[in-house]
Amino acid sequence: MPSSDRAARRAVTVFPLLVIAAGALGLLWPSHFTGWAPAVPWLLGVVMFSMGLTLTPPDFTAVAKRPWAVGLGLVAHYVIMPGLGWLIATVLDLPPQLAAGVILVGCAPSGTASNVVTFLARGDVALSVSVATVSTVLAPLITPPLTLLLAGQFLNVDAGVMVTDILKTVLLPVVAGLLVRLVAGRYVDKALRALPWISAVTIAAIVLAVVSGSAAAIKDAALLVIVAVLLHNGLGLALGYGAGKLARLGRPASRAMAFEVGMQNSGLAASLATAHFSPAAALPAAVFSVWHNISGALVAAWMARTGRREAREA
Repeated sequence: MPSSDRAARRAVTVFPLLVIAAGALGLLWPSHFTGWAPAVPWLLGVVMFSMGLTLTPPDFTAVAKRPWAVGLGLVAHYVIMPGLGWLIATVLDLPPQLAAGVILVGCAPSGTASNVVTFLARGDVALSVSVATVSTVLAPLITPPLTLLLAGQFLNVDAGVMVTDILKTVLLPVVAGLLVRLVAGRYVDKALRALPWISAVTIAAIVLAVVSGSAAAIKDAALLVIVAVLLHNGLGLALGYGAGKLARLGRPASRAMAFEVGMQNSGLAASLATAHFSPAAALPAAVFSVWHNISGALVAAWMARTGRREAREA
């Protein structure tokens, strides 16, 4: 296993612990961190810049080689998770702020850790990277109108301003990272092992800022939000895998589909919720950020163990 892959594996294992610790700090001592909220978009920019640094031209040419599989992953991602978010918010009769937050999580692009988790699950990493990259690049065009369509009945949504925010905090940092990789790839390659840790620590800081800003809301609605997040993530993983199987993509590709659908860029959702709605609306994103990395690691371990057993029996 290359050293960068080993570093990624360690980071994705430790990451949930970092996020849990950050959430606990924000919940226990919120007054110490309430001033961090304005830094959330900048912190997210750091995460997306790090993602851009990991991209190479072959990541984009891979999309052209497998348009059917990538297109299916993209449609599944932006249909299943937003639809589940709206359904869960409606069935659980969530308060407007929480309902908008759950839906916003569903409308976000793929999670930044989905590629690593796919690798740990012995899934189709090339497909995972392609779907995550395309979903991120298209987020400014898809996330705001989807949020307006599904969350507009709960809260007022300014889709135009949201487009600008996603361009600034997601697309521009990703493009900047990609350009730096193209110009100074030799130096970036030496730093690849550190990138998963930079992303992990930065996302933990985002969770700390969001949780500290909504500590009172967490205490009032913790159980309801946790139920919503567990349903959203669990059904997303299952339906994503099912979509791959239904399309007969094969087991490795279906595993990639599971994580590309079920894992969301909850940092972006938290940033947008804080900026456009309220700290309470960012609560589902904060909880999702903790849980989807734990569930992703557990499901990946189970899939990898199943794959090894099947290989021995073959």
